[in-house]
Amino acid sequence: MSELQHLDTLLPDPPRMGAAAAPCSAPPSRSPVVDGGVNDQHLLHYVKVLYMRRWTAATVFLVIFVGVLVYTFTATPRYEARTRLLIESDDPKVVSFKEVIDEGASKADYYQTQYSILESRALARKTIDTLGLWQSPLLRDSRWDIDGMIARAVSSVWNALGHEPDPARSADVTETLAQSRVIDLFLEQLTIAPIRNSRLVDVKFRSSDPDVATRVANVLAQAYIDQNLGYKFGASKEATSWLEDRLAEQRGQVQAAEAALQQYREQHDAIPLEDRENIVVQKLADLNAAVTRAKTERLQKEAVYRQITAAGNDQAVLDTFPAILANQFIQQQKSELANLQREQAQLAEKLGDRHPSMIKIRSAIEAAEAKLQAEIAHIAQATRTEYEAALTQERSLIAALDQQKLEAQSMNRKAIEYGVLDREVKSNRQMYDDLLQRAKETGIAGELKSSNIRVVDRAERPHKPVTPRPLLNLSLALLGGIVFACGLAFFFEYMDGRIKSPDELTTYLGLAPLGLIPTLGKNWRGSEPLVNNGVPPNFAEAFRVLRTNVLFSFAEEGSRTLVVTSTGPNEGKTVVASNLATGFAMAGERTLLIDADMRRPCVHDMFKCPQEPGLSNVLVGNAKPSESVTKSDVPGLWVMASGHIPPNPAELLASRQFRDLLRSLGEHFDCIVIDTPPVMAVTDAVVTAHVASGVVFVVGAEMTSRHTAKIAIEQLANGRARFLGAVLNKVNVEGHGYYYSDYVDSGYSYYEVPATHRHRTNSAPSSFARRSVGT
Repeated sequence: MSELQHLDTLLPDPPRMGAAAAPCSAPPSRSPVVDGGVNDQHLLHYVKVLYMRRWTAATVFLVIFVGVLVYTFTATPRYEARTRLLIESDDPKVVSFKEVIDEGASKADYYQTQYSILESRALARKTIDTLGLWQSPLLRDSRWDIDGMIARAVSSVWNALGHEPDPARSADVTETLAQSRVIDLFLEQLTIAPIRNSRLVDVKFRSSDPDVATRVANVLAQAYIDQNLGYKFGASKEATSWLEDRLAEQRGQVQAAEAALQQYREQHDAIPLEDRENIVVQKLADLNAAVTRAKTERLQKEAVYRQITAAGNDQAVLDTFPAILANQFIQQQKSELANLQREQAQLAEKLGDRHPSMIKIRSAIEAAEAKLQAEIAHIAQATRTEYEAALTQERSLIAALDQQKLEAQSMNRKAIEYGVLDREVKSNRQMYDDLLQRAKETGIAGELKSSNIRVVDRAERPHKPVTPRPLLNLSLALLGGIVFACGLAFFFEYMDGRIKSPDELTTYLGLAPLGLIPTLGKNWRGSEPLVNNGVPPNFAEAFRVLRTNVLFSFAEEGSRTLVVTSTGPNEGKTVVASNLATGFAMAGERTLLIDADMRRPCVHDMFKCPQEPGLSNVLVGNAKPSESVTKSDVPGLWVMASGHIPPNPAELLASRQFRDLLRSLGEHFDCIVIDTPPVMAVTDAVVTAHVASGVVFVVGAEMTSRHTAKIAIEQLANGRARFLGAVLNKVNVEGHGYYYSDYVDSGYSYYEVPATHRHRTNSAPSSFARRSVGT
């Protein structure tokens, strides 16, 4: 590497700028907030999107507007006639009885049913028949004239099978298809429009002939009314016929029921069954009361009898018995007996037991006691007799009651049979009366031709067509075209994944925007797009901004090794690297441009220098560095071409020789710019970025997708690359000037330096640089 020392003799010191720029962090991303605030910025962004997609939006708008315009002024005028109907839920009450068909207002679906009837095919067929519109050209569409084609196809198949075609059958098929198509077209032009919150409905029909539209609307309405009346009349006739048949049957049933009832009466006496039933019931109630009384009396007498029987000869108990107490004879005998016993006691004090007076008094006492006992026995016997008589009476009444119950049950059975026959007679007679009444009402209702549907306004001949309506159509076309064009523009913008603005470099790639490079435009006729080769002023100014931002992005003093790469080919990385190196040299920096794209080298063509010897020759040892470095036409700029295209460029760039070469070259140059292949194509850029001081990532505007660029950034990050930022290249500022108005000043021409002094100018940063760096 001692040969590198000879570079000092080959590199005269150009005019140097002052001290190296103070270290500065990478330029911050531009804030989306401007003076107007976030909302204004968003609105401005939408405006810019529309401006960016203006040709797409304009094309769509013109297609829609012109299409509607052509349709409006070429379409056949169509006229609409309207007949207004009043559909009542109930018929006029001419009579008070109920009709056969009850179209009550309680049915919520009544009006919907009527609307469907107005749109029915049967009503349409009847209207077409009445007006004779089957062959009318107004109801025939040549686009759908497939009837003849089908008929011919059927005829061809029939002939192929060896059969003669049946003319009648073919005619029927053709007529059926034709009628179906005519009815379809008729219904397409018919509109049933109910008037909200009312019982009115409009029958509308459109046609290119106003007279036809008027006649169809009126005839359809009248046909609907006639159909409604006919339906009611037919239903009434059918109901009347049915009622007459049922009346004859019911009359026979009434007669049979009455005959059966009369026969039953004759078999069970002439007295009405109701009267006999009342007598039996009354007797049953009387017997029941008598049995109750007899039972009560028997219980009373039985109690007395059992009380006397239980007392026996107990004189004390018998004395308390009511019947004995109430017997005067017994009470008299008791009084006499008491007197005798008192007299006996007095005599006993004076006389002895054998005294005649004592014997006489004892005889009297015994006679009195005998009479008393006999009377008591008589009372007991009388009580027993009364008890037995009451018992006999009770049993007799119970037997009579049981007999009366049997008779009542028999009467009940007869009453049930009688009631069945009587109810059958009454039911049949009631049904017969109802059928007779209903038959009379139905007959009258069938003859009464009243309708609940009336024509409020008959259709009149329209004077102006309803379609097309030029003013409305053009207004809708204008509004719809604008809305659809804007929507399509925003849809394309949403689906477009390409990077188009410097802000998207930060948003999607996370890189600071270093500059925006415009396209040269159609007027550029130069050979190589270098800033010292007569390029447009805005192109040169953009690279001055890029140069300034890159210089400020380096935080360290000394040599700067800069790798320039991109995602894919054709994004302009070589042009950016060449012009960036040229800008460094024009700013007074000793600069070396190395073409590390040893697969498709372009730098030697840009600067009109030989390709060999170059980088590959130095790395393999076939040439010395001093032999591979060529001085360019730009003061302070040297170029190292790619050299011979090797079979293993990635291995050469990853070798120690390449790192030593960069370190040695860094001692002799202030800036080293390395042009590398695209990241997604090969790994050369990742290997080179690992040993460089910084990486400038070139993104082709409206060329590179966000996803692909992000993957390329991740690959470089995996190689530990230090990103300085990204450059948006090939920006169509001329075609989309308003879209990029925030990034490109339009007043640069005022400060444009004359061409004769441009190579000595050390330009200050433009507005983009000021916004990016923050100076």
